[in-house]
Amino acid sequence: MESTRHLIIGILLALCIVIFGTAGYTFIEDWGVLDALYMTIITISTVGYSEVHQVSKIGRLFTIVLVFFGVGFTLYVAAAVVQFMVEGRIRIILGRRRLEKKIRRLKDHYIVCGYGRIGRVLCRNLKRKPLDLVVIEKSPELISVMDADGVLYISGDAANEENLLKAGIKLAKGLIAALASDADNVFLVLTARQLDPDLLIMARASQEESKSKLRVAGANIVESPYDMGAASMAHRIIRPTVTSFLDLAFAHKRKDIQMEEIPVSASSDMVNVMLKDTGIRQKYNLIIIAIKKPDGSMLFNPSFEAIIEVGDTVIAVGEEINLQKLEKILNS
Repeated sequence: MESTRHLIIGILLALCIVIFGTAGYTFIEDWGVLDALYMTIITISTVGYSEVHQVSKIGRLFTIVLVFFGVGFTLYVAAAVVQFMVEGRIRIILGRRRLEKKIRRLKDHYIVCGYGRIGRVLCRNLKRKPLDLVVIEKSPELISVMDADGVLYISGDAANEENLLKAGIKLAKGLIAALASDADNVFLVLTARQLDPDLLIMARASQEESKSKLRVAGANIVESPYDMGAASMAHRIIRPTVTSFLDLAFAHKRKDIQMEEIPVSASSDMVNVMLKDTGIRQKYNLIIIAIKKPDGSMLFNPSFEAIIEVGDTVIAVGEEINLQKLEKILNS
């Protein structure tokens, strides 16, 4: 930044002029360092105190030179400090306005409440889709982290109605309550459900007894990171090959194997078509693992005579680029 560079240059020049003046009085007048430093400071700051000791003719000439350069540098430093403070504040205001403008444009996005360890990892994984996200986080220490991660955020209490409205809860597709305590998440879910009765809400629960409270408060889905972590560890011992496969499918570390769920729209050309006639296997080299029906039932390993219907969700495995092609066909 230009203002930062000016400020650094100004501070360095000020230090140089102070060192120059102190050394000059010490050498010319044979004063102590403290007296020379004091004389330098009152001279370049134009305070106007009386001289420390009687100044010789050469010392007076040196003082004239010091005033000429020192006062100019002092004014430069003062101007640089003012510029840095003003422009820094303006950058903060303009940056905040740009964030708010981007947030106001969002629709069908997700609101993540809390950007701690769980919230940050959650956002990182959701952005791979990619999905539109808005984070609400009240900790000032995490603002720089959110800026570095490039997420849209609102600094404040997630349970505050005003912050939820700023985050576009009326237009959001879902909200994730990932605050540090279960009590905060319960209050957040109550507030969010009151603002939008139809909103999809997922909540984090640390304690087993909190799960029922979160569901009563209005959460559609309640997950415990501890339960999920323990289950994952158990699966890695019992089914190491399966978990390795799932890691490959969901971690996005390899392009040759991915797993995706794709909803079927009414306008798709594959509606009411049997799997054997869609050409999904032949054209896109994809494997259909399951088809989820609108009523929630799951058709695992569907036969080649299974029919794709409106509202179905197709779960497929294959290369990412081919999955994207199939998504276009099913959503066209």
